[in-house]
Amino acid sequence: MQSKASRISGYLAELPEDRRQLVDRLRKIIKKNLPKGFQEVMSYGMIGYVIPHKIYPAGYHCDPSLPLPFINLASQKNFVALYHMGLYSDKKLLDWFTGEWEKATTSRLDMGKSCIRFKKPESIPYDLIGQLASKMTPEDWIKKYEAAKRNN
Repeated sequence: MQSKASRISGYLAELPEDRRQLVDRLRKIIKKNLPKGFQEVMSYGMIGYVIPHKIYPAGYHCDPSLPLPFINLASQKNFVALYHMGLYSDKKLLDWFTGEWEKATTSRLDMGKSCIRFKKPESIPYDLIGQLASKMTPEDWIKKYEAAKRNN
């Protein structure tokens, strides 16, 4: 569900209490572990972590007026979603994450290309999500992003 909220506090206020607690806990883990240089914003109606224009002036190729997206966090109808572009673009990171997931939880990994779906809050491996958030710097993401653009 895309929110019309322009501020993260407004987005969180729209959520039912159980979802608000879950999203806020994931948000705090991400913010604590994300390397310096990313910025937390509302992006595409979700909480987003982006590389701001002051670091990457070119912005997002689909709409250069937007900063370069990296992670998004959203409460969807039947789950909470974490979108991590690094997982989509870096097979080594994806392999690490899927291997660590099996060690961190007994819950099956429900994942699309960049989307991790959390349907059971009690089985979320919060420490692993923190580790994932720490694995890629803004510079790393820019290199991956630019390489992907060149190859398309």
